Amino acid sequence: MTMTRGILAAAAALCIAMGAALAQTYPDRLVRIVVPQSPGGPTDLLARSIAQRLQAAYGQNVIAENRGGAGGTIAARAVAAAEPDGYTLLLGNTSVLVHIPILFRNAGYDPAKAFAPVARLSTSYQVVFVHPSVPAKSMPELIVYAKANPGKLNFSSAGVGNTLHLTGELLKVRAGIDIVHVPYNSGGEALRAVLGNQAQISFVNFSGLLPLLRDGKIRAIAVTSPKRFKELPDIPTMIESGFPDFTVPAMFGVVAPAATPRAIVNRLNATVNRQLVTPEMQKVLATMGAEAGSGSPEEFAAFIAAERRKWEAVAKAAKLRID
Repeated sequence: MTMTRGILAAAAALCIAMGAALAQTYPDRLVRIVVPQSPGGPTDLLARSIAQRLQAAYGQNVIAENRGGAGGTIAARAVAAAEPDGYTLLLGNTSVLVHIPILFRNAGYDPAKAFAPVARLSTSYQVVFVHPSVPAKSMPELIVYAKANPGKLNFSSAGVGNTLHLTGELLKVRAGIDIVHVPYNSGGEALRAVLGNQAQISFVNFSGLLPLLRDGKIRAIAVTSPKRFKELPDIPTMIESGFPDFTVPAMFGVVAPAATPRAIVNRLNATVNRQLVTPEMQKVLATMGAEAGSGSPEEFAAFIAAERRKWEAVAKAAKLRID
């Protein structure tokens, strides 16, 4: 028994030493960041921006490779099956790393087992808004109206399983209201559905909404952040509106295949965190209405785990499970 323990300890030490040696030369060839969406949109923009910053930092080619389809599961499965050497990474978001594996029976991957969290890139929150025809100027008023008109209000989202969809489901569970989910292909389409009154409620990232709010084309009634948006100082948070702990962070982050050497994960984490505070990345994040992420791989892993626990409870309460 003592000899076996000694052998295992020696093997573990050897693996650590080999990982440290690899990290000293990493990267020495092309690094791919797989994007779980088609070109265009915030995920693609963020992936290409961080790829450029990593390329500048490492002096090696770093590219963003789009593998859209199946809600992001195609890309996630590909990265989960890739060699765990740090040369194939995934630009994940909350949908891919949290929601889809909870909702879909055939997602084909378990984020907790398939990936090594590297770094959280950004966090953003949504504005809860309604079409001007809805006679509600606050969340409590909306709840009263929805309860008086069950099944008559639609809420739009960027598709089944995304953050906007789950925000609506969380509201339904917490408020005890009956509103109908209408999925679209993107956040832009979900917004246009409210502008055209095909849907009356939506939950969309703040970026680009201010002109529409000022022109009265939509009406903001709450935000899903822990504190009020500085751009919308008169709009209360969901917490202030009577829903304790109602925060919905939309996250982007980098993950690697499980078993990627710890030293490489740490090297990537340190490099990404340095790049996030550069003026170039700050400008990109501002256009997305997002704040820079930060922290260690362990903190990122804890964030993902906490989000998963929260949304598992919502999915169970709402009886959401998709074959």
